[in-house]
Amino acid sequence: MYASDGTSIGTVDHVIAAREEDIFHGVVVRTDHGKRFVAAELVRSLHERGVDLRLDPSQAAELPAPEGGAPAWRVREPGVKPSRWSHLLDRITGANTRTRDWREED
Repeated sequence: MYASDGTSIGTVDHVIAAREEDIFHGVVVRTDHGKRFVAAELVRSLHERGVDLRLDPSQAAELPAPEGGAPAWRVREPGVKPSRWSHLLDRITGANTRTRDWREED
C-alpha cells in the first residue's frame, strides 16, 4: 500500500467489497501501528502489485482502525461470504458447515 508520494505505508490485509453487487467499500491495511481502514474514496488505484492512495504519508498515519469484526466464516473465494441464514440453519440442524467449503478465518 503506497501513499501519494510512493512511500510504502503497509501491506493489504483484506479488501472489503460486495463482489456480487460490484461494490468496493475499502481496504484494511497492516501498518507498523496496527490495522487501519482505508475507505474506497481514498484509493486512487488497485493493481496487482499494490494499492495507491490519494493520501500523503502524514494523512495515511491518521487512518482509523477498522470497526466491527470480520466474519467468522468465509467462502474460499475472496470477497464472498456465506449467507447468514444458511449458517444459522446449519447451526440449528447440526449440519457440517464445512460441507459448503467454508473455512475458519485466522
